[in-house]
Amino acid sequence: MAKLGKRTLKAREGIEAGKVYDVAEAVKAIKERATAKFDETVEVAMNLGVDPRHADQMVRGVCNLPNGSGRSVRVAVFAKDDKAEEAKAAGADVVGAEDLVEQVQKGQINFDRCIASPDMMPLVGRLGKVLGPRGMMPNPKVGTVTPDVAGAVKAAKGGAVEFRVEKAGIIHAGVGKASFNDDALIGNIKAFVDAVLKAKPTGSKGTYVKKVSLSSTMGPGITVDVASMSGQTG
Repeated sequence: MAKLGKRTLKAREGIEAGKVYDVAEAVKAIKERATAKFDETVEVAMNLGVDPRHADQMVRGVCNLPNGSGRSVRVAVFAKDDKAEEAKAAGADVVGAEDLVEQVQKGQINFDRCIASPDMMPLVGRLGKVLGPRGMMPNPKVGTVTPDVAGAVKAAKGGAVEFRVEKAGIIHAGVGKASFNDDALIGNIKAFVDAVLKAKPTGSKGTYVKKVSLSSTMGPGITVDVASMSGQTG
């Protein structure tokens, strides 16, 4: 087993192994240990009792973080004519149609989120092999294929976080920065957990949320009591 560095050992001081923390306690502990030279991202990881290989156990959706994500998100929009102008006016970083498809096919992906107007999907569909593995393919289920491109751009810029369960039944996402105050982080965490709970699939049997942990980019993970984050459990 690799020896832990001094910084890692120090960060783990005071965190009881096996203890389940209240969300407010966990946020306080994470902020105290976020001592890197940059503003660390606070991340939530949820272990779900689902097998995403089955279509009726797939969990995906989008959560609008009430206090923003704290990161600047570069947004690309596939649109033409009036929709392209609406996207630009809303603050999209990259807007295009066939030209943007060609750029992406060449591997020129200088954006973090991708939105498309519905009429562009026959074109954008060609990019499944490029955008799909990156989790960036526009999808109507998460509001990234929409006639309201301006609204989608503003949501993405304002802190909309997409989530999708991975093979092992885990969902994780950044829900703010260590520089946020406690209440802002707790508000974002609760909103995210609620969004995942509301996305519970029909095929989920038994315990849906098995474990939730919080961490900062460089800090240790802290297990959090699900009930302290939401009125719902299951």
